[in-house]
Amino acid sequence: MDENASGGDSDDIDWNTDDELEIASYGLPSCSSMTVNDGETIAGSTEASSSAGSSSSKMIDHFVGMGFSEEVVAKAIQENGEQNTDLILEALLKHSASSSASSSKSKLIDHFVGMGFSVDMVAKAIQENDCTVNAVLVGLAIHVHDKAGALGQSSQAEQHINSDQNSPELDGSFLDGFSDTDSFEGEEITNPDPDKEEKLVSLASMGYSVQEASIAMERCGVHSKYCDSLWPNTSIAELTDFICAAQMAKAADALLAEIEDKPRPKPSNGYHKHKKRRMLDYEKPPIDEPIRLPNPMIGFGVPSNPDVIVHRSLPEAAAGPPYFYYENVALAPKGVWDTISRFLYDVEPEFVDSKYFCAAARKRGYVHNLPIENRHHLVPLPPQNIYEALPLSRKWWPSWDTRSHLNCLQTCIASAKLTERIRKALEECDGEPEPPHHVQKFVMDECRKWNLVWVGRNKLAPLEPDEVEMLLGFPKNHTRGGGISRTDRYKSLGNSFQVDTVAYHLSVLKEMYPDGINVLSLFSGIGGAEVALHRLGVRMKNVVSVDISEVNRNIVRSWWEQTNQKGTLIDFADVQQLDANRIEQMINAFGGFDLVIGGSPCNNLAGSNRHSRDGLEGKESSLFYDYFRILDLVKNMMQRN
Repeated sequence: MDENASGGDSDDIDWNTDDELEIASYGLPSCSSMTVNDGETIAGSTEASSSAGSSSSKMIDHFVGMGFSEEVVAKAIQENGEQNTDLILEALLKHSASSSASSSKSKLIDHFVGMGFSVDMVAKAIQENDCTVNAVLVGLAIHVHDKAGALGQSSQAEQHINSDQNSPELDGSFLDGFSDTDSFEGEEITNPDPDKEEKLVSLASMGYSVQEASIAMERCGVHSKYCDSLWPNTSIAELTDFICAAQMAKAADALLAEIEDKPRPKPSNGYHKHKKRRMLDYEKPPIDEPIRLPNPMIGFGVPSNPDVIVHRSLPEAAAGPPYFYYENVALAPKGVWDTISRFLYDVEPEFVDSKYFCAAARKRGYVHNLPIENRHHLVPLPPQNIYEALPLSRKWWPSWDTRSHLNCLQTCIASAKLTERIRKALEECDGEPEPPHHVQKFVMDECRKWNLVWVGRNKLAPLEPDEVEMLLGFPKNHTRGGGISRTDRYKSLGNSFQVDTVAYHLSVLKEMYPDGINVLSLFSGIGGAEVALHRLGVRMKNVVSVDISEVNRNIVRSWWEQTNQKGTLIDFADVQQLDANRIEQMINAFGGFDLVIGGSPCNNLAGSNRHSRDGLEGKESSLFYDYFRILDLVKNMMQRN
């Protein structure tokens, strides 16, 4: 589930950091000016530094202003003469390289040392490259890449790399375990190409270390030739999301010790007061052993490959009925899925990407105790790629846009200003066989970031709400009308289930409950679970739907009435309204719940949230514990009855 508020009229999202501006502001040795990406020229300082004392030499003042001591500068000038600034600079750099990083007074060297490079490596990169920040970064990036490649070749020769094996690791790296991409058998390590170097530079200039950037690109498949399962060119936004997920993991791990101490609402009727929550007795998993996301992300099977796992053994405490089904984003901070699994009776998560069901990716984890045998997909099958989903766009789709699937459908869309900038950039290239590489890259990065589609010559546009409904498996006009704005439609759809995926998992219920089922739907959203059950032909006798959004509750109520459901729909606004007394009343009235389904908010879990990615202790995502509380009450009450 995606957390972004809709940004329909603005694309002013800060994808960069203050570190990028900080790097751009650094002066450069032996150059009186530097050129940055926007074409502005920043003059280098040639004024005398106050630390230069009474020296009258502008050259001494120039190098002193760069951070070298006056004594060292004077000695370098004396040894090399005043005419050759390059030799002077080389002598100063050699002196810095022979000193420790902590004592070096070179701001430029110290800056790169602060990014994680050694002094020797920085000095060598400055000597071998032009006097630009990007050139130095490229040199450093190539050195790190070559070193990692050499280590990888020596340690992985003649080994087969499978998706369930650990990825090549750097000791102590917090990026371990965060790959959700394929590891390919027999894939060769190649020399870096300009595109990869450019991405390394961009990420480094945003404040990430080259080690982080290299691992992220390795695991996100920037150069994969298997374009049917990976994007051929992973965008900067996707890479930063990946790194951010890894960075936030350590903070999330630190919070695991507090989870069991989180206060829980006490049942008002004294139910099970004597019982200690069994989770307190569970041993926490080592935080350095995160769940490995599989690749391909097909869980226990998908329609195109249904027999990956044909049987599994569930812990005794997890056995149904009642059956439960919990969903959230797959690439959550480290330790989150271990915690979710531990609370939900040690059931192993099933990680699935919805691109195997429809034309849009949606990487999600599902924890459930449903049978996995004899599952079947909805018919008719939904469109399987972009061309099938949006046939009218094919006429305008350029050959250099190689997308076959859209990225995860978010709650926000690109603005008109952005699509106008893209149109103007493309129109400037009219008359050429195809746009230059840098224009193509700009366009494709924005297309992948915002899921833009071609609607005319040189014209891109965000998906319409009706198109998002179709891609997610909802009926046409499901969120349309009734006073619901376009902004609310995008927000509600972006936070929903992908119906075809969920229906595949729930399909086993049809034969198990031929007379219908009672459903407790928590965090119902726009009714993805209810729509899936209806499309499967599973009769819903009683549905208790809980969602904080009045807009969503109205959408579900409207759909329930328009589809002539014969059962009873009861809705609540807040999961915290469901205390032990109320749950027991409903169980007595209905005879129990057959299915408890839901996906708590992912606001503090999703990689696109770089401000409050606090894991399960975040304000919204901590509602997972209410899902567990309610499920545990239902299970215990039904066992007692």
